[in-house]
Amino acid sequence: MKITSVCFTFIFILLISHNVSAQNECPVIPLTNHFEPIGETFVLNKSTCIYIKDTSLNFLAVYLQQSIKSYNGFTLKIGKRKIGQVIILEKNDWTSNTETYSLSMNKKSIAISSNTNEGLFDGVISLLQLTKQATVKKSGLAINCWNIQDTAKYKWRGLMLDESRHFFGKKTVKRILDWMAFYKLNRFHWHLTDEPGWRLQVKQYPRLTSVGAIGNHSDPNGPAEYYTDADIKEIVQYAAARFITVIPEIDMPGHATASNRAYPEFSGGGTGKYANFTFNPGNNKTYSYLTNILRATQKLFPSGMIHLGGDEVSFGSESWKNDPGVQELMGKEHLPNLKAVELYFIERMIDSALEMYNKVLLWDEAADASLPIDSTIIFWWRHDKPEQLKKALQKGYHVVLCPRIPFYFDFVQDSSHQSGRKWQGDFSSLEKVYDFPNNEPYTIDGGNPLILGVQANLWTETVRTKKRLEYLLFPRIAALSEAAWTDTDKKNYEQFLIRLKKHLSWYQTAGIYYYDLFAPQKAPEAIDSKKLNIKTVKKFH
Repeated sequence: MKITSVCFTFIFILLISHNVSAQNECPVIPLTNHFEPIGETFVLNKSTCIYIKDTSLNFLAVYLQQSIKSYNGFTLKIGKRKIGQVIILEKNDWTSNTETYSLSMNKKSIAISSNTNEGLFDGVISLLQLTKQATVKKSGLAINCWNIQDTAKYKWRGLMLDESRHFFGKKTVKRILDWMAFYKLNRFHWHLTDEPGWRLQVKQYPRLTSVGAIGNHSDPNGPAEYYTDADIKEIVQYAAARFITVIPEIDMPGHATASNRAYPEFSGGGTGKYANFTFNPGNNKTYSYLTNILRATQKLFPSGMIHLGGDEVSFGSESWKNDPGVQELMGKEHLPNLKAVELYFIERMIDSALEMYNKVLLWDEAADASLPIDSTIIFWWRHDKPEQLKKALQKGYHVVLCPRIPFYFDFVQDSSHQSGRKWQGDFSSLEKVYDFPNNEPYTIDGGNPLILGVQANLWTETVRTKKRLEYLLFPRIAALSEAAWTDTDKKNYEQFLIRLKKHLSWYQTAGIYYYDLFAPQKAPEAIDSKKLNIKTVKKFH
């Protein structure tokens, strides 16, 4: 009995300490880097005014106004006079960091300031999260007041969606963009071309969508699904209003199967199940064809960036040995092997791309090539090959960290899950996502200025439905945001879980099918098909 009593006493003290700590920690995800509780409440109601001195900030005021209306049902006034309870949006030059903002609150006013619109938007998001946690009273919404000085750890806070393997459409993409904005993620990497389907309209080459867009990973005969020019412009504009940059990926020289179905004259062939996997590096017309596609893509995406893939080319390049054009190229350019041919192709296409784009993005295989240092960003994805990360940094390339473990969100997130992927028994749990990079067997210097940030990649071989998509994304998207934004020394997983519980209730209200790690039985694993079970992968995306 004495031991039991001691145990209960310990647990009680632990719970009390958690609650006290939670009350003193700003209840925002990602956790703000500097915060102070004020001990006052600001009552938000219909008489509250959003004040902007600079009319160029009207779009931010409208975003705040519409968001509060969607949360709470009433519309705040926007004006140029400080009347009564007021929310102030103002620009200043107190910092040179584009994403640094200040959020100052007391019982009479809320002031958000930054030297950029992007910083102000981040402050608005923090306020909106506090508003969603307000106490409902007759007088309005009582919001606990905080003073916040905040800035992002990483400039690149990304999420990639693969829509070649399974297509989800505008409504789903916009919903993802909304939640990215809610968690201060700012780069949407859009994987639009690969083996199963080509999802981007290119009017110069209509067969890319009339033929190349047919089918998906589950059904090779499925109807053609793709985004038109108008769709792309609409989504890019929607993202920009949330300070999210959209980066398209046109995969080359491998993963070219869908394109090769449409225009086989540019196929470099492939082997076995990877037939027609590559573009043909020995055909000069291939380079013109792809350059035209990049030119059309550039007109739709104003980011100044293009991802060219560059991964897993060896799956299909063996067929190059039997191609007369490739053999002629090898002799002419003194290329000793197929890897050299691959790198020649990448370097040549980057030369073409840089006539249109400021930056070219590539998977980590391309770190072996000789690329323009100031214009290249390498995406390190092979967590089992830290030497590729080291090589990219030693060469001076900027790098985005997206290792399979823990940032492949198609990997299962719990040992009990039966659908999806694992890597030699390992998987991408919420805690591993949150703790990155502290949980890895290698050292990553987060202070290295060449490291732009982190990104999660959601490949969709095992993701056929929106329900499955949501189950894999939520709540790991919240852990991703804190890994990307919050300083490492301020992170605490147990405290994160306390804040996360409230967010799970918001997912439920929004109709999202999420993984509830606190009560897994309430939301069983979303499995698209009985045929989709644990798949241990060793190589491919």
